[in-house]
Amino acid sequence: MDTKSEVLKPADSDALNYNTTPNQYVTVHGIKLAYRMIGNRSDAPTLVLFQHFTGTMDDWDQDLVEKLAATRPVLIFENAGIGASQGEPPDSVSLMAHYAEGFLDALQLSKIDALGFSLGGAVVQQLLADRPELVRKAILVGTGPQGAEGFDKLPSVIADKSKESAEKNVPLKALLFFTDTREGRQAGLDFVKRINNHTIDPEPIATPAAVQAQAKAYVTWGLTPANYRLLEAIKQPVLIVNGNNDLIAPTINSYVLYQHIPKAYLSLYPDSGHGSFFQYSTLFVSQANAFLAKEGVSQDDGQVTR
Repeated sequence: MDTKSEVLKPADSDALNYNTTPNQYVTVHGIKLAYRMIGNRSDAPTLVLFQHFTGTMDDWDQDLVEKLAATRPVLIFENAGIGASQGEPPDSVSLMAHYAEGFLDALQLSKIDALGFSLGGAVVQQLLADRPELVRKAILVGTGPQGAEGFDKLPSVIADKSKESAEKNVPLKALLFFTDTREGRQAGLDFVKRINNHTIDPEPIATPAAVQAQAKAYVTWGLTPANYRLLEAIKQPVLIVNGNNDLIAPTINSYVLYQHIPKAYLSLYPDSGHGSFFQYSTLFVSQANAFLAKEGVSQDDGQVTR
C-alpha cells in the first residue's frame, strides 16, 4: 500500500482546546490527508471521527469534541479533497472508505473505535464490511443503511432549507440539523457559534467539486438496494443515535440499522434532528463513554504513538 506516515505530534492534553489543535498530515496513495489529534492519553482505543456531507474538521462542534477528548485520545479525520486534505474528492462511499483504511494503516492504527456522523456513518458501515478487524466498537449518528428511506428527497430538502436560510438569514446548518421548535431553533443557533472558530490552521469550506462528489456518494448510498446482509455481518457492538425528527437521514433509518445489526443499541433524543448529539452533547458523551468502556484494554490497543 502506498502510504507514508510523518512524525506524529501529541495534542496538548493540558489544555483541551479544539480550536487551537493544529493540523497534522499523512500521505496516503500519494496525497496528503489532514487530521487533528486531541485528548488525554488513556488505555482507551483512539476514537476516530468521520464527518458529515461537506463538513470539514472545522465543522465539528468544539464542545462535543472536547467532552469526548476528556477521557480518551480523539482523532479527527478528513477524507481526500475536503478542507486541508489534497486530492480529488471521492464520489462513492466505498472509495471514501478505501482512503480511510489507508489513513488508518498509515498511522499504524490496528484497532480503533469509530464515530460516523451522517455520510461519515455510511463510511463507517463500509469500513466495518471491508476491514472489520480495524474497528473495536462503532457509533453511528444521524445516518442510514444502503437503501435508506428518504434519501431520494435529500436534494429537495437541502434546496428548500437553503431558500429558507436566505429568506430568514438563518445559518443553513441550524435549519437542517435541528427542529423547527423554540428549543430546536435555539440549539441550532448555539451550535453554529461553536463551529468554524479554529485559530490555528483554519480550513476552507468544501469546494463545489467536493459538494457534488459527496452528494453523489451519499444519495447513491441511499438509493442502492438494501443490503441487510452487510449489516447482519457486523459483529462489533454498535451504538446508534439520532433525533426524533431527522430531515437528512429520516429517523426510521436508525431503527432499521438497529433491527439488522446483531449487537446494536439505539438511543433517540426528543425534540431534535440530524444534529441530536450536538444538542444533547452531555447526554451523548455520557452514553458514548459508557458504551465504549471496556476493562482489560492494553495501553497500546488502538493508540497512535505520540
